[in-house]
Amino acid sequence: MNRKSITILLLLAVAFALIAILRLMAGTNGLHFGGWGIPDDPLIQELRIHRIWTGAIVGSTLGVAGVLLQSLLRNPLAAPDLMGLSAGAGFAVTLTIFITGATLSVGGASLPALIGAVTVLALVYSLSQRRGVIDPVTMILIGVITSVILGAATMLVAAQMPDRGFGTSRWMMGHLREDLTSTHLIIASIIAALVIAVALIQSKSYDAGALPVDEAKSVGLRIGKIRITQLVGAGVLTTISIVLAGPIGFVGLVSPHIVRVLIGPRHKGLLIGSAIVGASMVVGADLITRVIETNAGRIPIGVLTALIGGPVFLILLLKQRSSQSDY
Repeated sequence: MNRKSITILLLLAVAFALIAILRLMAGTNGLHFGGWGIPDDPLIQELRIHRIWTGAIVGSTLGVAGVLLQSLLRNPLAAPDLMGLSAGAGFAVTLTIFITGATLSVGGASLPALIGAVTVLALVYSLSQRRGVIDPVTMILIGVITSVILGAATMLVAAQMPDRGFGTSRWMMGHLREDLTSTHLIIASIIAALVIAVALIQSKSYDAGALPVDEAKSVGLRIGKIRITQLVGAGVLTTISIVLAGPIGFVGLVSPHIVRVLIGPRHKGLLIGSAIVGASMVVGADLITRVIETNAGRIPIGVLTALIGGPVFLILLLKQRSSQSDY
């Protein structure tokens, strides 16, 4: 990476640190600046630090998952929620709760979420190919339709659980879990760090993978192996975010685009920057939900990110269509 990219990444990290500090100062009654705004009660400090930690994990995993999917599918509009990964993981978790009759713990939800995410991604990936080539428009349509179908199926299953359906419905809106221990967060952090580290090691291969298939193979790139690691990596990262917070939309779409504008398409900087921006988005959204309170309670984080990310996605979609029409 050049000096400009490193400088921008450092500035993004500083911005995240400032957002985290503000979140640490935000309580049930909004921001408190007296005495630096840091609560004296160790229990309150721990709860807020856990939420910041959880938000950082969720945002960074979604941001990197977005980069992996966009590289895998060669489409800048690919994201965990738009490709159906989040919906697949959410449906698998909800169906498991319905079948077992008990609320799943963090560990118990991990395997169903991973199976659901990877299965849906494999399905969308296979159905989007035409004569061995992925059709971007078809892929987006299949991903969105799959998300809608699985979202409806999830709500149908939740409706069959009168005692647990309301909690499941709120979870599907996107909430940072509050029953997480330090052990849960440490395990999630280690798994996410390992996946991101593998992605960083392979970042040059991702750059080569952006070339036409024949050219990529001519430089010795093992495309099949790279695609498998991207597929599994995106599934694992999406699973982590789903287990910790439920479906949170558009973070995986918007984060890579912001970083790509700032430092360019090189995947090493793109992966690091997307992780930082994604973490900033989720922790920042959690901060806003703490500052703004409605009569019905806190605004779900997933609703807030969708309200912001939806228009951004529409703008990107229209820009891509207009650029294609110029050829």
